[in-house]
Amino acid sequence: MSKVDFKKKWGHLYNPSAKKISVVDVPLMNFLMIDGTGDPNVSPEYQQALEALFSISYTLKFRVKKSTGEDYTVMPLEGLWWTEHPGQFSVSNKDIWQWTAMMMQPEYVTSEFFTDALAEVRRKKDPIALDKVRFAPYHEGLSVQIMHIGPYAAEEPTIARLHQFVRENGYELRAKHHEIYLSDPRRTRPERLRTVLRQPVQKLL
Repeated sequence: MSKVDFKKKWGHLYNPSAKKISVVDVPLMNFLMIDGTGDPNVSPEYQQALEALFSISYTLKFRVKKSTGEDYTVMPLEGLWWTEHPGQFSVSNKDIWQWTAMMMQPEYVTSEFFTDALAEVRRKKDPIALDKVRFAPYHEGLSVQIMHIGPYAAEEPTIARLHQFVRENGYELRAKHHEIYLSDPRRTRPERLRTVLRQPVQKLL
């Protein structure tokens, strides 16, 4: 059986244009999720969250393949970012950020698989943030998005483009700023990093 790459299967969600902003309707999907606060660049909490998410995601992949024969590519890290007061959200003040680090799980992954994978990871690695991981649905719905190519610290003009598009096309912002990290920053030069920037919206009445 061939391996499914959901980034390609759902290319309109995971591979948008870097030039043109697109409007998408994001369906209900299941995720491994961990919540936290603070600047991800210096926060041990954030690094601990990533360790737990990747450990469980790869364990799930191998358990699902062994049990069902279904093989798939582990999905990239994603993040929801916000502040208590929306007007304070800025890439220049990350200390007050709140976040949810998450990784999408395909339909083969059930709560039973998650429980079993959690136990296996606890037995083999027991990462610090393991007890914070939850398996839950997330329905983003109507959103606008674009591919940002370049360093994370240079996202602000691209985010401003998204917000301008929202204002000029009869939408308003809702929910949380969403990023999908398609590149591994350990192996990719900053100027070549590919990040999907997504913003849920709603039509103005």
